[in-house]
Amino acid sequence: MPDPDLSVLRQQADRGDTDAVGQLVELAGARGDFEELRRLADGGSSDAVDVLVELAGERGDLDELRRLSTEGHQDAIEVLAELSDDSEDGTE
Repeated sequence: MPDPDLSVLRQQADRGDTDAVGQLVELAGARGDFEELRRLADGGSSDAVDVLVELAGERGDLDELRRLSTEGHQDAIEVLAELSDDSEDGTE
């Protein structure tokens, strides 16, 4: 999607358009764009948090998972524990 279209979606999302937020989450998730997902999550999008946790778990990004877990996101805590268990078992 060209940048001008992203800009329009961001403006719509900033005005509370939940469809625009959903589209941005989907696009950012497909691109692996952590910065965009963090911005959306900070704006209150639980879907963005879910995608962040999923991507961070897939990448083994412990720093991102720790950041999310300190913000109280239970899914991040669980993925962090799973990754920790896997590394202790030698299965990672």
